[in-house]
Amino acid sequence: MTVAKLDLAACPVPAWLPERQTQTLFGALAAPVNRIRFIRERVDTPDGDFIDLDWNAPALQLRSRRNQDPTLAHTAAVRWMTPADQALLNSDTQQPALILFHGLEGSSQSRYAQSITQYFLSLGWLVAVAHFRGCSGFPNRLARAYHSGDSEEITFILETVRQRAPLAQWCAVGVSLGGNALLKRLGEAPDQYHWLHAAAAVSAPIDLVAAGNHLSDNLFNREIYSRHFLRTLKPKVLEKSRRFPGVIDVMRINQARDLRDFDNAYTAPMHGFKDAADYWYQSSSKPWLKKIQIPTLVLNARNDPFLPEQVLPGPEYGSPSVVFHQPAQGGHVGFVTGMWPGNLTWLPKRLARFFSESQKTETLRT
Repeated sequence: MTVAKLDLAACPVPAWLPERQTQTLFGALAAPVNRIRFIRERVDTPDGDFIDLDWNAPALQLRSRRNQDPTLAHTAAVRWMTPADQALLNSDTQQPALILFHGLEGSSQSRYAQSITQYFLSLGWLVAVAHFRGCSGFPNRLARAYHSGDSEEITFILETVRQRAPLAQWCAVGVSLGGNALLKRLGEAPDQYHWLHAAAAVSAPIDLVAAGNHLSDNLFNREIYSRHFLRTLKPKVLEKSRRFPGVIDVMRINQARDLRDFDNAYTAPMHGFKDAADYWYQSSSKPWLKKIQIPTLVLNARNDPFLPEQVLPGPEYGSPSVVFHQPAQGGHVGFVTGMWPGNLTWLPKRLARFFSESQKTETLRT
């Protein structure tokens, strides 16, 4: 039986970040990055909502922040996309391109998004960061939001960027929640995405039942990580409740103390699931990894505080197109390396190396 490859090569985390929590928190909150600017495009969805895409490429002309559109002052974008920008996206038949799906409550301002964008721009790539609904700095129009198994949204975003730059050589990266959603979609509809040259998922909670329980039941996770996410999730939903009276159980939202509470009160019922357990079970990407047909890197540190090591997949869980890279250290989307104050270059370099190797393999086959 042909199975996935397993890579246990280390991420060389520094000695001054000795364990999972410091690696995760420093990477998310303190690691130095250059602030990358974007051009923003708003795209209407078929159900009457919108998503925001942040674009950057060597050919796009970006003004300094001093000339930033005031409507975008709280974002990483400096202006809205113009027809001239759109024409540039489709001007190079050989342009390598990356679509990035962020994690829970992430955005193009997230440190991992900034570091990945910066690195791939330095290689001459076109980069698009897709914002899930309500994550771009603007409330979305509908009562619904986004979730870990939203295959229709992944499909819509992938097809949208392909339409914008149909001749580009696209790769896709999903981080955490975005990684799980991307993997699930690639496994559900493997024949639809051969136009993607390769894909990668970083710290994806591929077993959402295990991850959701761990984030809700573990004391440190509940008091630190769940509280961090709820700090923005709850106000967003309460704002929706004022626009859509009677649709959202405000009392349960106010009383939510962990992600299980929040998903039971809002995410599950709003998006067609029975409860949090049903949502987590149906949205997990792990059962779909055997179906993936394009070269795909699934990168999970074995000390990720969000996902217990014992549920990480072995080679038998993936198709021959999948590589499971499971370094011992790195935390959750941390992967900080170097001397103080560290850097976030290991992750984008790992992604770029995988994409390059996949392209070479594809060239040999053809």
